[in-house]
Formats: sequence, structure tokens, C-alpha cells
Amino acid sequence: MSALPTSAVIGVIGAGAMGAGIAQVAAQAGHSVILHDNQPGAAKAGIDNIRRQLEKRVAKGKMIQGDVDNIIARLQPADAIDALADSHLVIEAIVENLEIKRQVFAQLEALCSPDTLLASNTSSLSITSIAANLERPERMAGLHFFNPAPVMKLVEVVSGLATTTDVADTLYDTAVAWGKVAVHASSTPGFIVNRVARPFYAEGLRLLQEGASDAATIDALLRQAGGFRMGPFELMDLIGHDVNYAVTRSVFDAYYGDTRFEPSLVQQALVEAGRLGRKSGKGFFDYAESAAKPQPTFAEPANMELPALVVQGANSTLAPLLERAQEAGLNVVYRESLQQDGSPRLYLGDLVLALSDGRCAAERAVNEGLDALVLFDLCLDYRNASAIALAASHTASPEARQLATAFFQHMGMDVAWLTDTPGLVVLRTVAMLANEAADAVLQGVCSAQDGDLAMQAGVNYPRGPLAWADSLGLPFVHRTLTHLQKSYGEERYRSSFLLRRNALSEESFHE
Repeated sequence: MSALPTSAVIGVIGAGAMGAGIAQVAAQAGHSVILHDNQPGAAKAGIDNIRRQLEKRVAKGKMIQGDVDNIIARLQPADAIDALADSHLVIEAIVENLEIKRQVFAQLEALCSPDTLLASNTSSLSITSIAANLERPERMAGLHFFNPAPVMKLVEVVSGLATTTDVADTLYDTAVAWGKVAVHASSTPGFIVNRVARPFYAEGLRLLQEGASDAATIDALLRQAGGFRMGPFELMDLIGHDVNYAVTRSVFDAYYGDTRFEPSLVQQALVEAGRLGRKSGKGFFDYAESAAKPQPTFAEPANMELPALVVQGANSTLAPLLERAQEAGLNVVYRESLQQDGSPRLYLGDLVLALSDGRCAAERAVNEGLDALVLFDLCLDYRNASAIALAASHTASPEARQLATAFFQHMGMDVAWLTDTPGLVVLRTVAMLANEAADAVLQGVCSAQDGDLAMQAGVNYPRGPLAWADSLGLPFVHRTLTHLQKSYGEERYRSSFLLRRNALSEESFHE
């Protein structure tokens, strides 16, 4: 199949932010668009707002007025749904209510041609359920845009149980023709992005609840060490806790209470208190004009002379860190021998530094007979990361902690000391994201390629979770998850069967 031609008329139902945004995307791609809303005057108001937004771009020199006029000329407001009768594709973007959506699509089926494609922009409801009462459910699919639709690149093309391959492929090709990054997904709770993204919020919330660190520091670590554009707390404040919490509850309930999606009591309390984030003026952070910007808690400078760094069993993950240490003027000495589990160790005198593997420092120190152990967190790019999280074993002296601080500070990195928590911040987040993405692939929700693409294009992740897991080595990621599960004794951290199988068979997700 191929994309709908620009001669095809596109109908959009709902003139709110999402509906108007979708209408704008289709009009910018060259289609005539009929924008309908059942509130009198709402469709015209939506188009007027599109004009205002586009004219702001003209004022900034990013568009010319003639292009704006052409786009607006292709947009037609309609207060009556009958105006959509000749549409080739109708996209619904109204309230997230199953019964109301079913009623709208029943009207469309009676009104439009049998060849008209029907699509819902739902982010949380089952496409199969929405289409269940239609006479021809095979022509309906999900076309899930992200807000704001003219800006965000991703579109999830969601197939219900009855959706034909031809319909899904046409919608996919059409989204691509509209300048979007399209991915295929099956109609399961959360589709790809809203499902796979849950651990990004959940692990931050758990770390905060356990007192591992404060919200501003966790955010900073995921930005400065993990390479994420925003940390979980500032992102939840931006989304709105009522919205984010509702999505988590929806996915949790839809998966029959699976603990991987368990909502947080911390976030529930914010919702109950009306502290919804930016839109209410306060969430995890205070957004009043007079409020001070929250600052992460980093260690004070530790000016110490550093001994030679002895490396036992270097690997590709840590190679950039060791190169950075050498460039910072440190004497780096390599030993060839590996630990029994293949993990590398770094020595500064009697101090042992090791990348976290999902165990807390106390457990690892006891298991490996170490007196002074400091665990450090994963970084997206150790050469350029500007911060790192550390945790010390109970047997490590204050001097050992100071030495570890000085080592990372010498390379220009801010140091955040956490309570002794398993998996620290970035590693446990990445491992859980990869684990959820692997389960989505295992259950046929998406391909590994589409899963990674969706997370990068939909929520701006610095790497696709499965590609990231491949680069770390799946045995390491599996071992990290196994240790997290043992540490907490919870099914929440169980390793996906697909990730475990690939780790054992040494198969990557991306060949």
C-alpha cells in the first residue's frame, strides 16, 4: 500500500489542542481538512488558533505569510458531523471515554463511504474495544500522535484485533508522508511509549521514596550522566501529576495489577493535595516566581593527591572513562586478570571502585570480601558525562569516600553520594526500560527496531532501550535485573524471558 494522496480529504473530530494539531499537520502536508467539533464555534476557534501559532513563526522568520495563508485555506471548520461524509480518512481526537468514542465511530460508519479509513488518537483505550461494535472493524486503527502534534515526530499506528494489514500500512505510509516517524504497534495497554516509559518515572519515584537522594539530584543525574533531556520529576511536573498518575493507574489496572506498573504513593499524595506540577504552580518543585530554582546536592571539592589507578579487567563500557582519566593526567595501570564474574574493578590504593551490577555496596562488599568499596553508576557517555552517582559500602572509611570523590572530580564530574541503594540511578532505570521494551517485543506489541525508535522519537530518549542494552551486554543487564529482584524480593524486577533467553544465547536485539 502507499500513502493517501494529497487529494484525499482528511476529517478530524475534536478541535482541542490535539485535534487542531493533527488538522494542522494534515493541512501542512497538502490535504484539504475538515475540522469538526460538536461545540458551536469550537472548530473555527481551533483554526484561528492555528493561524496565530503559524503567524508567530512568520514573525520569527521561520515561515512566509503565503504558506500560512495556503495552509489555513485548506482548513474548513464544521459544527455538524455530516460535513465529514466525503472524507477519505477521519481521525478522532476527543475525550478518553470508550462509550463516547464508540458512538462517534458508529455515526461515522453510517455516514461515510465503506472505503473511508477510521482512526482514533486515543492514548489509553483499546482500539479493539472501540471498534468492537462496528460492522467493518477491519478499517479502523489507532493513529496516536504526541502533543504538540505539529512538533512531535512520533506517530504510533495501532492495529486492533480486526485491523487489516493494508489499513495499518496505508496509515503508516500516510504518517511518513506527513513528515512523521511512524511505528507499528498492536492494541495493548499503553501501546509502545506509554508502556515502556513507565519505569523512567517509577524508578525515580522509588528512589525518592526510599530516601536514596532528593528529586533535584536524581533529575540531574539522569540528565548529566544518563543523557536524558529531562529528569523524571521535572518531566512529571511538566506533564501534570493528574495525567501521569492516571496513565500509570490505567496501565497497572489493564495488566491486572502487575507490580512492574505499580503506581507510587508519593505521586498519589501529590495528586490528592492538588500539587499537579507546573499547571498548579507546585509539584515536586515550586514554580512561583519568587521560588528558588532547586539545585542538586553534589559533594564539596575533595582536593587530594591521587595514587595510580589500577585497572583489573577493562571492558568496552568503561574504556571511555579510563581514557578520560588518562587525559586528565592520571597514571592508569592495566592488569589483564578478570573477576570470576567477568566484571572489571578499579583500584585507588586500597579503595575498590566498581560499576554497579544491581547489588547494593554492602552486599557486594560482603560477598567479595572487600573492606573499602565504592560503586559508581552507569553513564551514557563516560567521556562527556558531567555528573555521576556513587554509593559506599558500610565498611568504607570517610577517607575512602573522599578519595572516590576526588577521583571523579579530577575528571570534571560532579559527584552525588546516594544512600547504599541497588543499581543506583541510571543503571537501574536503563535496565528496567530495556526489560519492559523486551517484554513488549516478546508479546508482539512491536519490533525491537520500532520499540527503540518510538522511545527516541516519542519521548526523546538518548538511545533506544534495547540498543542500549545490546551495547552494555545482555548478560550484564540480565544480571543487574536478577540482583535487583533478589535485593527487593519483588516480581517488579523480574527479567523478561526474551531478555534472559537472548542473554543466555548471546543474541542481541539488533543484529
